[in-house]
Amino acid sequence: MSSPLGLAADSYTLRLATPDDAAAMLAIYTPYITDTTITLEYEVPTTAEFAERVRKLQGVLPWLVAEAEGQVVGYAYAARHRERAAYLWSVETSVYVHITHHGTGVARRLYNWLFELLQRQGYVNAYAGVIKPNPRSFAFHQSLGFELIGTYEHVAYKFGKWQTSQWLAKQLQTPPLVPVPPTPLAELQLP
Repeated sequence: MSSPLGLAADSYTLRLATPDDAAAMLAIYTPYITDTTITLEYEVPTTAEFAERVRKLQGVLPWLVAEAEGQVVGYAYAARHRERAAYLWSVETSVYVHITHHGTGVARRLYNWLFELLQRQGYVNAYAGVIKPNPRSFAFHQSLGFELIGTYEHVAYKFGKWQTSQWLAKQLQTPPLVPVPPTPLAELQLP
């Protein structure tokens, strides 16, 4: 499959992100903060703050990047769903792609690898929030097996109006009768 840029879907290189990727990931993320309600962050973090987000979870939960021709063009990550110990087997997921690479399959490849790693770690559920209206993101998540589980009406305020969030869930694997704590990413055997 070719993208509008002439890149084949398999021409993307996927790898684990490091704090050194923070500037490139932040360059992708910034327009989502400043120009959209796709994220509800108000302020663009500094590169150091963004690097700390990666560093904080590095070795625990996946942060992934996709590169094309040596440039980071997208990233995906998982974060704890909630802080209480009983939620240990659930994560929230996000994926961001540079606008010039929308529709090329890079987001799907990032998410598929993210889900594979999360399953191997022992996570059971993945959740994603989509601010309305964002039919493209909603359809994308549904195409990957997410199902709508609820809507938070007027849950956040950005750009002078109240925003509504739809929450979607994907079961990564059958919940075990007696779960063991998920394996930290650093302990997985990765190719």
